[in-house]
Amino acid sequence: MSLIARSLKPAVASLAVRSTAAVAATGVQATRRAYASEAAAAPSGGSGKLIVNFALPHQTVLKKHEVNQVDMSAVSGDLGVLADHVPTIEQLKPGVLDIISDAGSTKYFVSGGFAIMNPNSVLNINAVEAFKLEDIDSQAVSAGLAESQRLHSAAKDEKVREAAAVEIELYEALQAALAGKSK
Repeated sequence: MSLIARSLKPAVASLAVRSTAAVAATGVQATRRAYASEAAAAPSGGSGKLIVNFALPHQTVLKKHEVNQVDMSAVSGDLGVLADHVPTIEQLKPGVLDIISDAGSTKYFVSGGFAIMNPNSVLNINAVEAFKLEDIDSQAVSAGLAESQRLHSAAKDEKVREAAAVEIELYEALQAALAGKSK
C-alpha cells in the first residue's frame, strides 16, 4: 500500500462512519434503484402516464404533456421510454422522435440534443432543432444531400470536408426518417 493510500485510509473510514451516522440521525433512507422490470411493476403514484417537456432553444414544444410512450434515436441506440422508466440521460442523434399518446402519434425529426428521464416519470427533451416529420420536403432533402456530397468530394480543406460530412449524416438521417426507417 502506498504512502498516499495509507494516509487516506483513516479519512475514508471517518467519512463512512459520519455518513452512516448522518443517515441514522435524520432517518432519511437512500432511494433504491430498480431494474426496468421492477420499475414497471412498481406503482407510479400518478396516472401511469409519462410527462414530457420538449424544448428547443427558441421554443417550448411541449410542457407537462401526458403521453403513453416516447421513442427516440440516441447515440447508444434506439430507445422507447414509458412511465416509471429507469432514470437515464441520453444524447440524441439525428433521427425521429415519436411521441405516442391516446390521441395518436406525432413524429418530429431532431438534429440532436439530450433526453433526461427523471425518477418521477418526467422526461425532459432538449433538442437543437426539431421539425414535424410531415413538414419536411423530401425533394429539398435529396437536393441538400446531393449538394453536401458534392462539397465533400470537391473539398480541398479538411474543415470543409468535415462540415460536409456532418451535413451528409444529417441528410441521410432525414431521408431514412422520411422513408420510415431508423438510421
